[in-house]
Amino acid sequence: MQADSYWDDADHGVLFKVEQLFAIIRRQWSVVALCMVTFAVLGFVYAFTAVPRYTAKASILVDRSNNELVNQLSNMNTPVADDATVLSEAEIFKSDTITFAVIDKLKLLDKGIFMAPTQSFLGTISSFLSFGYWFPNSEKLEDGLKREIAADRLLKNMSVDRIGRSYVLSISYTSESADLAAQIANEIANAYIREKLDSKYEAMQRAGDWLQKRIEELRQKALDSDLAVQKFRTEHGLIQVAGSNGNSLLSDQQLSELNSALITARAATAQVQAQYNQVKSIIDSGQTDSIVADVLASSVSNELRKKYLEASKTEAEISTRLGPNHVQAVRLRNEMAEYKRQMFEELNRIAQSYQSELVVAQERETRLADSVVEATNVSSAAGETQVQLRELERTADTYKNLYQTFLTRFQEATQQQSFPITNSRIIATPRVPMKPSSPIKSLVVFFSIILGAGFGGSIGAYREFRDRFFRTGEQIRDALSLECVGYIPLVKTKNVDAGDVPLSSPRALQTGNLTTRYVTEYPLSVFAETLRGAKIGLDTEITGRASKVVGVVSCLPGEGKSTVAINFAQLLATQGARTLLIDADLRNPGATRAIGPHAEQGLLEVILEDKSMQNVLLLDTKTKLAFLPAVVRGRVPHSSDLLSSPQMVDLLEELRTHFDYIVLDLPPLGPVVDARAIGPHLDASLAVVEWGRTSRRVVRSTFSTHPELLRKCIGVILNKVDTERLKLYRSYGSGEYYHNRYSSYYQEG
Repeated sequence: MQADSYWDDADHGVLFKVEQLFAIIRRQWSVVALCMVTFAVLGFVYAFTAVPRYTAKASILVDRSNNELVNQLSNMNTPVADDATVLSEAEIFKSDTITFAVIDKLKLLDKGIFMAPTQSFLGTISSFLSFGYWFPNSEKLEDGLKREIAADRLLKNMSVDRIGRSYVLSISYTSESADLAAQIANEIANAYIREKLDSKYEAMQRAGDWLQKRIEELRQKALDSDLAVQKFRTEHGLIQVAGSNGNSLLSDQQLSELNSALITARAATAQVQAQYNQVKSIIDSGQTDSIVADVLASSVSNELRKKYLEASKTEAEISTRLGPNHVQAVRLRNEMAEYKRQMFEELNRIAQSYQSELVVAQERETRLADSVVEATNVSSAAGETQVQLRELERTADTYKNLYQTFLTRFQEATQQQSFPITNSRIIATPRVPMKPSSPIKSLVVFFSIILGAGFGGSIGAYREFRDRFFRTGEQIRDALSLECVGYIPLVKTKNVDAGDVPLSSPRALQTGNLTTRYVTEYPLSVFAETLRGAKIGLDTEITGRASKVVGVVSCLPGEGKSTVAINFAQLLATQGARTLLIDADLRNPGATRAIGPHAEQGLLEVILEDKSMQNVLLLDTKTKLAFLPAVVRGRVPHSSDLLSSPQMVDLLEELRTHFDYIVLDLPPLGPVVDARAIGPHLDASLAVVEWGRTSRRVVRSTFSTHPELLRKCIGVILNKVDTERLKLYRSYGSGEYYHNRYSSYYQEG
């Protein structure tokens, strides 16, 4: 038990949706099939009547040449940058330059097969419906207009596509002539190449003319700026001299030379000063053994020193042998003193020469320093002036560089004019197609069928979307929370001439219409079985009453409420129950028109004029059904008041004592409130809804405004059911699903 419940909860939604889908297919397959057949026929007619068209293709590579010489000469080193470049090239094919060039080259205006309109089934229909077919213009088209028409036709039949992500463009042209398609496709490719060459040549020519004008201007400006530099130098004495570091001002070169000389003089002064100080220190210290470079170089000093050393050596030997006071030792010491004096005199002479050199060096250094200061002042003044000079030189250099650059560009442009090379080339020439590209008959028919299926499916879906009527008892239970009593099939009306069936008495019922006596003629029919179910429901719901008053209602007029009420009363009467049928529809008495059109008095006379019931009742001689008609000779504006009046209530109470069942054919609930007025006096109500015609929304809204009738309703009967179409709305497990199994229990004829 738990497993079954789990299975139902898990798969009921999916199964229900699949079942609904198959039910929709069963209901709408005929519409889809009709549309598929229609579109297939149209596609077949088009495929076999359309003029065959041929497509020729050419391929063009948008590339950069790898030839180095050509690259250098044509300046085409820049590669194709991005996708936008290729797409831009594709748009060139659609330009007026290409189209008019092809038209003029091939003389397409004179080719009838190109200018003639396409002859096909759809083209013929389109021409037939056009304004020009019925009101032709006899005037000859102007050449300009013909060219425009030809250009539009050329663009319409031409296609330019990029092959994948490559730089290859595929150009295709479709025509009714295979040869013409190949010629036009080939000429489009050639016209594109020529246009690229011409556009490049024209661009280079325009660039060359512009560069030539700019070169003349820049040449003059370069001369003027160079002349301004020379004039400025002359006016300010900025004389340049050649040097190792390039050209420089004369004042700067002089200052450099003076600085070098000053440095040298200072070095010489320092050297002489050092020598003089050394000699002076030796003289002041009295050191005879000090070495001075000039003393060593002096022969006099060397001779005196030599003698001094010999005397010193001899004096030492004598003093050692004979004593320091020996005459020879004293004499030698005196000679040594004389030699020393002469040596110091020589040093003083050398010191004086150093002093003289020092004075000369210092004087020279002073003069050079003064010259440097003077040259520095001159150079500083020249430096301030050079600021303006450098600005003039920069201007002159700028114009000179621009002049040189433009001159180079001009030479390159001239070379490119001499080498007309493009970055595109034809890699596949068009061939004459051997078989037509359109129409592909099998595909046309196939897609026509698919289109028809889609169109039919759309119509079917729209029909399903608009199908908001009651079709099954399950819809009754879901929408109204009421039980569906059953189905009454659609009965074809068979009228019998009243003269053929004479009335047995003036108070007898007329039974010329089959629908008013269907349950008596076919007691084993679905019609009768449904009404038997209504009787069982009435007896089950209403217990403890000897007489039962039931009202038959519908939401809208024309749903068959009166027919159901008549047959329900006939069924009750055939089962032996005392049954009274009252036509309570005082505004549109349908029951009276069906079975009592000959009545002269009825319900109004009983209520208003207190007529005797015995004098107005009509009786069915076969079933003993009593009928109280409603004879309306004019509009009854207060019909609801009459049905709820005390007279009507007393009448029903009186009738309860004479009849087992009282069936009231009440007015529709939607347009009037009569049924609502008499509702409190009913024991039960039976609703009739027309199958496939009455909207579920109107039924819900109508019953919601009549809660008394809804509470007393024993069920709903679906009337005028198309039993063949009912099978299309069956669902698994429903009563409609098993209809074939128990249909043998019914007998309609």
